[in-house]
Amino acid sequence: TSQLNAQIEQLETVELTFNYKYLNAVDSKEVPVPVKLLEEKVAEYDLKSAEFYIDDYDLYQVRFYIPEGMILASFNKDGEVVRTAEKFKNVKLPPMVAAAVAAKYPGWTVYKDVYKVDYFDGDSTRRWFVNLEKGKKKLRVKLDGYGKFL
Repeated sequence: TSQLNAQIEQLETVELTFNYKYLNAVDSKEVPVPVKLLEEKVAEYDLKSAEFYIDDYDLYQVRFYIPEGMILASFNKDGEVVRTAEKFKNVKLPPMVAAAVAAKYPGWTVYKDVYKVDYFDGDSTRRWFVNLEKGKKKLRVKLDGYGKFL
């Protein structure tokens, strides 16, 4: 038999500030990667360590940008995301949305799209605005985040 030596080590306490409520509401497996990464950056944002943070205010608005779009996020003084307005242009359509468009409009080509997300207090609304063309014809359609036409 062999003898094992155990060592107990005290680790420092780490405080994690993470907006799970926000991330769960906006999260979708179908979201394009740049959108998902920026939403994660919003969720991980440490408001209290920002140079403009003063405990006197109840609400803070912070803008997050990437080349494809932006998120305007409102945080309460505890650092929780309470509302966002998100807009992204010409990001890859999720498979469910692309399949719905292709099924309803065969032969049409996507030439422009806008993805919008509105989050408020635990709920989110996701919408896709897709511009299509077929020859000289152009069409604009609106879908939810799951590919249902609105």
